[in-house]
Amino acid sequence: MSLAIKPPLAPMEALLVDEIPDGNGWQYEPKWDGFRCLAFRDGDQVHLQSKAGQPLARYFPELMELFANLPAKQFIIDGEIAVPVGEHFSFDDLLQRIHPATSRVNKLAREHPAIFIAFDLLAGADGKSLLKQPLQERRRRLEEFARKFFAPTERLRLSPATTDYAQAKGWLQRAGGDLDGVVAKALDCEYHPGQRDCMRKIKKIRTADCVIGGFRYATNARVVGSLLLGLYDQAGLLDHVGFCSGLKQSERKTLLAKLEPLIKAPGFTGRAPGGPSRWSTNRSMEWQPLIPKLVVEVSYDHFTGGRFRHGTSLLRWRPDKAPEQCRIEQVTGTGEGAMAVLTE
Repeated sequence: MSLAIKPPLAPMEALLVDEIPDGNGWQYEPKWDGFRCLAFRDGDQVHLQSKAGQPLARYFPELMELFANLPAKQFIIDGEIAVPVGEHFSFDDLLQRIHPATSRVNKLAREHPAIFIAFDLLAGADGKSLLKQPLQERRRRLEEFARKFFAPTERLRLSPATTDYAQAKGWLQRAGGDLDGVVAKALDCEYHPGQRDCMRKIKKIRTADCVIGGFRYATNARVVGSLLLGLYDQAGLLDHVGFCSGLKQSERKTLLAKLEPLIKAPGFTGRAPGGPSRWSTNRSMEWQPLIPKLVVEVSYDHFTGGRFRHGTSLLRWRPDKAPEQCRIEQVTGTGEGAMAVLTE
């Protein structure tokens, strides 16, 4: 029997909302901070597909081997790839896998093998499609599949799921670092590829107080383009940890009156903003160092590898906060994190 569905297949997506939906009819799951992946197997053929429809096989040879060795000869599983390092998932180590050199990928796979966290079954061991089945039935089939085929290895995991609203709130409170939030799925909903009608994702708002260690002018005007953010490390050095560019147009020029009188080297006394790259012009990489006097509160999604993964959003100025109080510890305390949720 041939697999009923062939890759590529657009995964079902989630709509971002502010609150966990309450009431009957919802299943809650942790939201993992990894790479979304659809795993296909049809006989001797194994295929790993990214959220964008791209093949992932060459970057995760250890997962290809795991899926190829499962007794089940046919299946499609929706899940997440993560790389555990110590007690936490490491998104930086996960990103390093996307490398052109096979030898490098194989070395990283040996040092920190990836795991696959399954949260939906789209075709079972008989190869028949489950897309038209409601989530409640797909979850039952997934749990049965995992009990039968995942047991020999700890690197194929079943994602926890609950209909208990209180437990979902507990997961959201523990979010931070390697646990990204909570996903709510309608129990009676079929799997709709590429659609957002049956899933909601909820992220915990994370904030940090940061020192403005410098700024960049906008590319085409003498206004503030972005603020360069810093946090003090354990040695008392101010490290550059990211930027904030979501400034209101009306603020960009008036900010100059506040920032330009503070221009003075070095700005950052620890890790400083990087130099030009082949994609950057000299002007776009120029930055002005500031006396570390001003503090802002920003919101962010993730802090990994010593910096905010993406640009931050400015929430408010903090004249009541001393720059020396803006320390790295406020963003590195990750609590129990995803590994604890996965193994509880």
